[in-house]
Order: sequence, then C-alpha cells, then structure tokens
Amino acid sequence: MNTNNHDMFSPLTFKNGVELKNRLVMAPMTHYSSNPDGTVSDEEISYYARRSKDVGMVITATTYVTPNGKGFPNQFSAVEDNMVPSLSKLAKGIQDEGAKAILQIFHGGKMCPLSLVPDGDVVSASDIPANSEAVKPRPLKEAEIEEIIEAFGETTRRAIEAGYDGVEIHGANGYLIQQFFSPYSNRREDRFGGSLEKRMTFPLAVIDKVQSVVAEHADESFIVGYRFSPEEPETPGITMGETLKFVDVLAEKKLDYLHVSLMSFFSNARRGVEDLNKMRISYLLETIDNRVPLIGVGSIYTAEDAKKAFETGIPLLALGRELIIDPDWVEKVAEGRDDEIITEIHKEKQEELVVPDPLWKVIIHTPGWFPGV
Repeated sequence: MNTNNHDMFSPLTFKNGVELKNRLVMAPMTHYSSNPDGTVSDEEISYYARRSKDVGMVITATTYVTPNGKGFPNQFSAVEDNMVPSLSKLAKGIQDEGAKAILQIFHGGKMCPLSLVPDGDVVSASDIPANSEAVKPRPLKEAEIEEIIEAFGETTRRAIEAGYDGVEIHGANGYLIQQFFSPYSNRREDRFGGSLEKRMTFPLAVIDKVQSVVAEHADESFIVGYRFSPEEPETPGITMGETLKFVDVLAEKKLDYLHVSLMSFFSNARRGVEDLNKMRISYLLETIDNRVPLIGVGSIYTAEDAKKAFETGIPLLALGRELIIDPDWVEKVAEGRDDEIITEIHKEKQEELVVPDPLWKVIIHTPGWFPGV
C-alpha cells in the first residue's frame, strides 16, 4: 500500500455497526442501459461488477419510485414487486465482488421527459418549469404527495427484499425532493411550502417513511443515506446558508450517511454564507461536526486529487467518471501504481472497460462529457 494514501484505505464503521473495507465509494451515475421493461440488463450487471471489487460501497444509478417519476430512458424500475428479482441480480452482482450495494431511489418530478411520463402528466411542487423550453409541471395535490412518500417506502421494502445493503434517498440534482426544498421550484402555501422549515417537510417525511419501513422489514445493518445539492443558480434558489440549516437537521435524523452532490469537490460556496472563499465541503464538515459521515465527490481523477480531498477531513469519497475511465483506479492507488492511472477515456477500449452500448454512445457523442472526449 502507498502509505501517502493510507487514510482512504482504512475501514469505516457506520453507527449501525456495518463496516466498509475502505473509504472509497462508486458514485451513482446514470447509464441508460436497462431493458425496455425496466429490468436490469446483463450489461449493467457486468458494468457494475467490473467496478465493485475494490471500493467499499457502490451506489447504483437511481431508480424511480412511481411510474410518473421516471427521469431517463432505459432506466431500471422499482415501482412494482415483480421488479424484485431483477433488482436482486444487480445487488448480488455488486456484493459478489466485495462491495456493499446501495440502491439510489428518486422521483424526477419536473425533470422527467414528457415522453416518459404516463399521459404526459409531469408533476412538481409548483408549476415552475425546469427551463424555458420545458413543459409547465402540474403542482401535486397533498394526497398525491402522501402517495409518493408511501412509494419511497414501498421501494425501500423492495430493496430490502432484493438483498441490498441499503438505499440512498436522492434529494439532489434538481429532482422532486430538491424541488420541494427549493424556494425557486416550490411556491406552495400549504404545509409543504413557504418558510425554510416548511420546505423541509417533504424531504423529512420521505426520510421518516424510509426509516419506518427499514425498522419494520430489515435489521439495524440496513443503511440509509441521503444525497443533496448545496446550492442552486436560480434566484430565489437554495443558498449555502439554507443548506447548512437543512444539513444541521439531517445530521440529527439518525441517517447512516449524507452525500453532497458537487461537480468539483474543491468548489467554494456561492452565496448565503459569510466567506465565499471557503469550500462548501469545509462548511458542511463544520456543520455536521462528526454527527454523521459525509461522502464528498466531484472531479477526482488522480491519486493526488483524492489525497487532497481526504486532507479536508472528509470521511468518504465517491469516484464517478474516473471509475468509468479506469475501473482499476483503486487497485492502482492501493498498490502505489499512481503513474499507471488512466485519466482520459480511450474510444477504442469500450469492451475492455465493460461499458454498455447506450452509455458508451453518450460518452463519445457528448463533447466534454469526459476528459479526452
């Protein structure tokens, strides 16, 4: 082992007693590669298995909890009990390689493409469209909100039955849970909107439902995490200051971990806090104050990037695109072969990298998707 990077290879034990063999996590990444009926494809299982042998935990691409929450073409489904065998295959494919398998669960809200939503009925907290070209969503009725909360619980039950080690509630990246927390997307005047505290109501209700299902159907070893985005560019939008207040509440919810969604791990706060030259990660770690582990993420490609990230005191670090570019990244760093790490994708190596065709097409046809493309 390269002793300069030993922190990332030390085990981490959650408060529920579950131990991760190291502090590196495969980040959740959309791959557009499931079967048309919403079942997991063999290509997906191979893709995950190729990247699961060295990390401590794998967080899957997100799955939707209701039919009108589907956010991506060829996304795998968890909306019905008949999806449990399919979900189980993916969990086992990850676990057989030695990593904990975490199923990320979400509802896309107004970010769902019109063509993927039954009857084109795109919904959100309010009628604010995702962008100037997007359809105006229909504000959810209170009874419908309660149904979605229940659906998060049912999907958690299916994850338990499918043998996952845990679930991650996806409250980030502009999807429905974030839409309720956002003052830009949420203009409601009922108990689900208005003040900062009321905008926390839906996210906290989802957490409570998931935790109650875990208490009923699983044992203490089942992991529950929550992912969030710290700021929004819109005005009014989520500020770093609001997120810190939210995170302070989340840290008391007895979650097993929190997971911040960032494009760059080392990015600074944008607004809502006193020092805009201070990293978001630093603010978050100070607010959390060791009450719950935080997963950091964002443009970590080299061993030096990871080492600098761990020097901030972050307990866990997620690797996303780099594990697609080089599935052996963790092994190379562990063995001190940092100079062998590949940081640019090679278009002729799809088979070697075990990347499904749909994801590969996105990679090679999207400028800037990855370094080298």
